[in-house]
Amino acid sequence: MDLHIDFDDVIDVPKWYVDAACKGHPNQDDFFPDRGSSTVIAKKICMGCPVREECLEYAVERKERFGIWGGKSERERRAIRRERRNKA
Repeated sequence: MDLHIDFDDVIDVPKWYVDAACKGHPNQDDFFPDRGSSTVIAKKICMGCPVREECLEYAVERKERFGIWGGKSERERRAIRRERRNKA
């Protein structure tokens, strides 16, 4: 039995997260703002992220209800899902 398990595998951290621009950001609350709070900081960080598309797709597929993922809010991700349904 191998007792050396990668912690990221245990908590299901996506592989792309290693390269995410938000990883290690000093204030993770910027990515989970209170209702009505600004999303500018998080979206600015996301725009320069090398894995933005993977992050957004992850959140859209999982129907993430909170936070900024891939530079999009929950409302913007709902619109993406709705648009995809309408095209299908």
